[in-house]
Amino acid sequence: MFELSKKVLTRVSFDRKLFRKELYKSIKWLKPKESLMLKAWCLATFGHLYKDVINEVYKSIT
Repeated sequence: MFELSKKVLTRVSFDRKLFRKELYKSIKWLKPKESLMLKAWCLATFGHLYKDVINEVYKSIT
């Protein structure tokens, strides 16, 4: 599921709203350790575009 989540997020990265929606869904599917790995990957890959979205989504789930 981790690899699938990365593929989906890469494909929807053109749209801020879709990215947020898919990130929420991905976090629900993943185990806690995978979720942290996804956060690190998201920040490294899309941090320049969506750092605020990534942090907002992760704050809302904790």
